[in-house]
Amino acid sequence: MKKVTLTLFLGIFSLITVFAQSTAKIEFNEEVHEFGEIPEGPKATHEFHFTNTGNSPLILTNVRTSCGCTSPFWPREPIAPGESSKISVEYNTQNRVGPFNRSVTITSNADTPSKQLFIKGTVVKEGSSSGMPTRQRSIVDQ
Repeated sequence: MKKVTLTLFLGIFSLITVFAQSTAKIEFNEEVHEFGEIPEGPKATHEFHFTNTGNSPLILTNVRTSCGCTSPFWPREPIAPGESSKISVEYNTQNRVGPFNRSVTITSNADTPSKQLFIKGTVVKEGSSSGMPTRQRSIVDQ
């Protein structure tokens, strides 16, 4: 009976070890991108580069953003172990003057199945160097 228990224990331990070693791992070069001040109008785009540092193919099952003003673009095909790819994030600055902080949530088969990235910045009106409104001169000031 002891031999059966020991054999069963060793078999289960071996299976756990094999499955634990066969996982995808996603490692990003950066997790937060600061745009700084950007002009209102054109879309602001950033690429988050990542590598599959695991030993199993990485599959990104979903990438979603915290608001409709942000659009993600990601690879639909599996990323082989050791290979790199990117997730592009596009922020629509039109009519969004002021500071912003948006998240991008990645769902995958990696050892950490959910990962968040962030884009931050301040949208300024065209021709302005800061998000603060400028004071107009009045007749009294002249």
